Amino acid sequence: MQIEEIRAKFPITRRYNFLDHAGVSPLSGPAAEAFIDFAREHSESAYLETSYYRLIDRIRQDAARLLNAHADEVTFVKNTCEGLNYVANGIPWITGDNVVSNAMEFPANVYPWMNLERRGVIVKTVPEEDGRIPFDRLAVAIDRRTRVVAISAVQWSNGFRTDLTRLGELCKDKGVLLCVDAIQALGVHPIDVRAMNIDFLAADGHKWLLGPDGAGLFYCRRELIGHLHPSEPGYLCMKHDFDSRERKFDLRDDARRFDSGAYNVAGIFALGASLRMLLETGIEEVQRRVKQLTDQLVEGLRRKDWRVYSPRTPSEWSGIVAFASDKHDLLALQKHLREEFKIVVARRLGRLRASPHFYNTSEEIDQLVTALPAH
Repeated sequence: MQIEEIRAKFPITRRYNFLDHAGVSPLSGPAAEAFIDFAREHSESAYLETSYYRLIDRIRQDAARLLNAHADEVTFVKNTCEGLNYVANGIPWITGDNVVSNAMEFPANVYPWMNLERRGVIVKTVPEEDGRIPFDRLAVAIDRRTRVVAISAVQWSNGFRTDLTRLGELCKDKGVLLCVDAIQALGVHPIDVRAMNIDFLAADGHKWLLGPDGAGLFYCRRELIGHLHPSEPGYLCMKHDFDSRERKFDLRDDARRFDSGAYNVAGIFALGASLRMLLETGIEEVQRRVKQLTDQLVEGLRRKDWRVYSPRTPSEWSGIVAFASDKHDLLALQKHLREEFKIVVARRLGRLRASPHFYNTSEEIDQLVTALPAH
């Protein structure tokens, strides 16, 4: 990896030491250029010279490649929650069915399932243990009335990473559907929906995918597409072209059956540019780089006696490092880091949270550790 060539694609590096990719990432340079190119072309020629939806299909293929999915299993959403709601509202539930979740989930992966309680669906919440979701507790929670296990690939607060391969095998063995919120993993950790037996996946593009708000991905396993009824049907999800005189409710046979109306074309183009950049770099290489940076950060934090709350075992680590001290005002410190050193970190649940990406440098990690007061 030629780090200077990569950093040249991130203009924010000229102004900030940005370490908050688990929050809202800066747009990559290619994504910003795609926005600009679309705006210029659309203002000059509308849709007359460019087949925008044909280009979107190419981006769909890149998204499928990222997931090891078929292109017809992938479509675009405006956010993670929209994709999760496709699943929650599309399954034909029976009173007494249940969903297995856990106490660490971000609200986007909580409320779509809680909303089902009015239909007689029970949400079973597995408690955490020392910042982890014990696999055995998940396994015990699954019973004969469990329809879905809903879980994040990486937990937003402390970065705990779920062993999706192991969980996918369990769900497959028990005949339970696995629905994954991948927003804190996709773009930095390889996700193979085939090998992991993932049935549904949703992720917005504004975090580790380095894209804009309002443009994300939704995956539905091919065999399940016909069993998930769209909650927002519109003209785009029908087999018949909108110009047809026929008005027949005939849904598409692929993931486009979940589309309703016009796409966020500009956002999808920007997301697609970042996807291509990440695929060209190689997700395994991105992951290796992020592991190196976060290991360095954890070592520095422990050297200064800060408490690290993020699991760091080989199967549990992620790009998120949560840390805290009871001797310092973390809100004031977060503000000081940004104003004095241009270092951007987040504060979540009473802890500071750093989340470097592959274009960050060892020197930027050292700058953060040096700027932090000793415990």
